[in-house]
Amino acid sequence: MRTLLDGLGFPESPRWHDDRLWFCNWGTQEIVALDAAGNAEVMAHVPTTLPYSIDWLPDGRLLVVSGQEALLLREDADGSLVPHADLSEFAPVFNEIVVDERGTAFVNGTNLVAVSPDGTVREVADGLEFGNGMALTPDGRTLIVAESHGRRLSAFDVGADSSLTSRRVWADCDGGSPDGICLDDTGAAWYADVPNRRCVRVREGGAVLDVVEVDRGCFACMLGGPDG
Repeated sequence: MRTLLDGLGFPESPRWHDDRLWFCNWGTQEIVALDAAGNAEVMAHVPTTLPYSIDWLPDGRLLVVSGQEALLLREDADGSLVPHADLSEFAPVFNEIVVDERGTAFVNGTNLVAVSPDGTVREVADGLEFGNGMALTPDGRTLIVAESHGRRLSAFDVGADSSLTSRRVWADCDGGSPDGICLDDTGAAWYADVPNRRCVRVREGGAVLDVVEVDRGCFACMLGGPDG
């Protein structure tokens, strides 16, 4: 392991996008992009309590979860952040986001909502035990959700209308507390584990393939770089 950047105020929601690692720097309310050499650039400032997590619409516009306000913000062409959807009807706080190829944004907390490209919101799942990191399989047909307090990765089938069905345990984390997650090119999942100070790679069914031990709690993880 090597450190690319330090002195941050709680970095979260890492995403590999346009050949750089993007993340939310909670302590400064900024979205930052970082290249492999460690050069950082502030890409947006979010004037809300915390920019919890980020993803992009298919046309390249950035979406930001303003979690404590239960708002989904969108960056327009002039760089301004405007409301994309108000989620407060469904829960007071939201956490993680993932966007599918149709432009539907899935946003979670204790429940999970689907936000259509036009900003229409509907609940598609409930009863999550602290919904956290999410990932879509490459074919867009399966949504995997980390339930931190449930100590599991759960999966849903994604319908053509972005409905979620066939809820199931994708992997029991065997005492782990999955936070941020990502998928590799074999279909296995990496999850960050805060209390156990590690990142763990598991396949569907729960078999552990790799473990990376670290010296502090891991909140999120992402694969990137030219070799993935």
